[in-house]
Amino acid sequence: MQGPVHLYLVAVLTLLWNLMGAADYSLTQLQVPSYMGQFTPEQIAYFTSFPSWVQGAWAVAVWSSVAGSLLLLMRSGWAVTAFAISFVAMLLTALHNFGLAEVKLHQITGPEAIWFSLAIAVVALGEWLYARRMRQTGVLGQA
Repeated sequence: MQGPVHLYLVAVLTLLWNLMGAADYSLTQLQVPSYMGQFTPEQIAYFTSFPSWVQGAWAVAVWSSVAGSLLLLMRSGWAVTAFAISFVAMLLTALHNFGLAEVKLHQITGPEAIWFSLAIAVVALGEWLYARRMRQTGVLGQA
């Protein structure tokens, strides 16, 4: 049975969005010089000094969101779980960046960091709500 067109549109758009996050994460973690060159020394020091739990939360947020998009494409109900995990992990990362870190992210990058992080949170929440609705209506299989 074919799924609705909007399912595939949302899945592809969220996959592209989430792959941008995965690229940012990977290029930052690998400290690719051409990518890291866009950051100031203070920003590089900030990103490379994350505690292990923040590194882990960032990784989980990024890769579970990519998995969620792929699971949407496969019409799997597990997309709901993947997006929920991603959202919670993203909130943990934001908690560190804007609350627990000695130097807050917006202090070294500007107020745009707050707005961009908020946009990421809204998209992540939307992904989870959409997948949950698609599972409730039977478009996605059960997890």
